[in-house]
Amino acid sequence: MARKLIVAAVLFLGIAPSQGIMSLGQDTQGKDGKGGGKDGQALQGITDEKFVTMASAMDLAEINLGRVAVQHATNAEVKQFGQKMVTDHTKSSKELLTVIGKKQGLTPATRMDSEHQALLDKLAQLKGADFDQMYMMHMADDHKKAVALFQHQAQSGKDEDLKAFAAKTLPVIQEHLKMAERLAHGKGGVGTTDKKGGADR
Repeated sequence: MARKLIVAAVLFLGIAPSQGIMSLGQDTQGKDGKGGGKDGQALQGITDEKFVTMASAMDLAEINLGRVAVQHATNAEVKQFGQKMVTDHTKSSKELLTVIGKKQGLTPATRMDSEHQALLDKLAQLKGADFDQMYMMHMADDHKKAVALFQHQAQSGKDEDLKAFAAKTLPVIQEHLKMAERLAHGKGGVGTTDKKGGADR
C-alpha cells in the first residue's frame, strides 16, 4: 500500500485544493529566518495533518516543476537545480510516506495545489532566459516558505516522528534555498543578467 501511495504521489500531475506551500503567504520568515514574519502567525494553526498535506504537496510541486526545468532551462545550473529538485524531493516524499504509513489519520496530498499547477502551466510555455528567471524566482520564494514550515513542525509539531522528519529534512531545504537565492538574485544569477548576455552566457 505504501509503495502504491509513493508512486501515485510522485507521478501525479493535477490540481488539488489550495493548501500547498504558496498558501503560507508572502513573508513567513522573519529577519532571523525563524518563521517570525508578518504571516508567521498563520503557522501556529498548522497541525500535524496540515503539515503532511502541505509537505507532500510541496514535494509533488518541486518534482513536477523540476522536470520542466530540466527540459526548458537554458542555464546549465538551472537545469542541474531542476534535476536536484526531482531527486531530493522524490527522496523526501518517500521518507514522509514511510513515516505516515505507520499512522492513522494522516493523508498525503496526491496532487499539486492549484497555484503550483497554474505556475507549471505558465512555465511550460517559456524557454531560455525567461524560463530560467521565472523558475528560479519562484524556487527562492517556495523554499523560504518551506523552511518556515519545516522549522515550525520541527519545533512545534505534536507527532514525534513527524518532528524528527522535519528536523532531518530542514537542512536539505535550507540548502535548496541558498542555491535558489544565489541563482535568482546573486551575483551572476539568472535574475541579474543583462539583455545582451541572457541567462546562459
